[in-house]
Amino acid sequence: MNALARLGMVSDFPSENQTFAHDTVDQVAVPKDYFVERDGVKFAGTHLLIDLWGASNLDDPALIDVTLRNGALAAGATILHSHFHHFTPNGGVSGVVVLAESHISIHTWPERGFAAVDIFMCGECDPYKAIDFLRATFSPSDVQVGEQRRGLTT
Repeated sequence: MNALARLGMVSDFPSENQTFAHDTVDQVAVPKDYFVERDGVKFAGTHLLIDLWGASNLDDPALIDVTLRNGALAAGATILHSHFHHFTPNGGVSGVVVLAESHISIHTWPERGFAAVDIFMCGECDPYKAIDFLRATFSPSDVQVGEQRRGLTT
């Protein structure tokens, strides 16, 4: 983790949001299946691609870290760690919050008032719950959200 710290901001504060469950069948622990089923479709998780336009506060790695972490927790995800890189003072930020359920990443262009956010969460997490945190912190004039269900089964 210290090697990453030289490259940017690294958080060592994992969350305790979920405990990894096992189902019990005939008193034998069976690993829980984290695939979900919605609308009759079984898949690994929901992947959101979010574009924030007319946004502010896009050059503050600490604020971005807190925002993405709060969104992850509200969505029901388990935070493993995070890493953010600030390109120059008043420059953009690229970073990721690594989750047990996958990740939230962000790339910002403060000079354009634009941020590209990627949220992928498997299992029962609801990545849509993180969007309110993005809106509150970055105050975008426009939010565009695309959804992809990953790992569709037949």
